[in-house]
Amino acid sequence: MKASTVAYKPVGTALGALGGVLAGMAFKQVWKRLGHDDDAPNATDEDRSWREILIAATLQGAVFAVVKAAIDRGGAVAVRRLTGTWPD
Repeated sequence: MKASTVAYKPVGTALGALGGVLAGMAFKQVWKRLGHDDDAPNATDEDRSWREILIAATLQGAVFAVVKAAIDRGGAVAVRRLTGTWPD
């Protein structure tokens, strides 16, 4: 296993946890700005429509995917700068 891969594993894990928190915060802000309640609906919330629940789930998935990709890419770039090789 390459040194860059070994170096990236703990960094990637820590950044992943931080990314989850940041993505949750970002989604809440986006949801509020779209004019909805402070809290996004749960799938089992009987007072919310199918449409609202599915839109919230789609938006949440997109926000989490973008944040994860940005953090993974940033971590890989940082490891390359430190070690000179791209992590696998």
